[in-house]
Amino acid sequence: MKTSWRNASLVASAAAVLVLTTACGQEGGTSSVGSQNVGATAAAGGYGGVGSGIGTGASPSASSTVGGGQGNLGAQSASAGKLEVSANAELGDVLTDSGGMSLYRFDEDTAEPPKSNCNGDCATAWPPVPANDASAGAGIDKALLGEVTRADGSKQLTIAGWPAYRYAKDTKAGDLTGQGVGGKWYALAPTGKKASVASLPGLSTRNDPDLGEIVVDKNGMTVYRFAKDKAWPEPVSNCLGACLEKWPVVAPVSANDTKDVQKKGLMSFTRSDGVKQQTVNCSPIYTFAADKQPGDTNGQGVGGTWYAVRPNGEMVGVSDK
Repeated sequence: MKTSWRNASLVASAAAVLVLTTACGQEGGTSSVGSQNVGATAAAGGYGGVGSGIGTGASPSASSTVGGGQGNLGAQSASAGKLEVSANAELGDVLTDSGGMSLYRFDEDTAEPPKSNCNGDCATAWPPVPANDASAGAGIDKALLGEVTRADGSKQLTIAGWPAYRYAKDTKAGDLTGQGVGGKWYALAPTGKKASVASLPGLSTRNDPDLGEIVVDKNGMTVYRFAKDKAWPEPVSNCLGACLEKWPVVAPVSANDTKDVQKKGLMSFTRSDGVKQQTVNCSPIYTFAADKQPGDTNGQGVGGTWYAVRPNGEMVGVSDK
């Protein structure tokens, strides 16, 4: 996309990596959202089934028009133009193209680095949004717009690193029939996240009435540390095998997708089982399977080794003493 955006992204990424490697003496963190040339893998499944689409619930802006039969595949491959934000009662703010057509993201893609895993028949059902001529309208941070090179050499628009698509079954402005298809396709919010009225950053904090300020994940679920893990000189997780069934790892989170969590030592690492895991102040973090809803803290003190996490990475009830 824009040269200025690329230069700013490279400078920010280099600075973030320097901070994180200094803090933990190990591989760079997850603070950058940069686009790069990639080759997509084989066509992904789950692209044609009926999901929880919510029809024409979105309300495009008054200036949004649909010209030339936007609902057909020829129009679906047209450039995005000036992106807009449409309000939806169920999903909140939804990102659309200049014609009011909803834009989507795919769970099997990646944002860091940006990569599309939708090709072949998948790309017919979910036409990639071309990156050429895409620009940010009101309420959209132009710094989040980027591009990724697809397997066929074409440039696809990315939002905060996530490749953007339209849905072939959306036939008019405001349609959201692709929402929830296959449990993998979701409308894009202007931030690049899944559109949601109650969306949270990847990591943030909340004030628990018993534990005080603690870290929560993007779903509002309490985050925990395992006392047998190590943070220095590099993160090491000692929760393996069956342990992970009760204590799922928190996946990598971009540093710019956090709020009120200490940035120093905020990084991801590759576990001994090959899975990437997030840390806070270099300490591996998890959620607890027995926590069923936001606000639950059933994992606090379990086995005398599991504890909720302070914004600076300390364990609640251990570091507090």
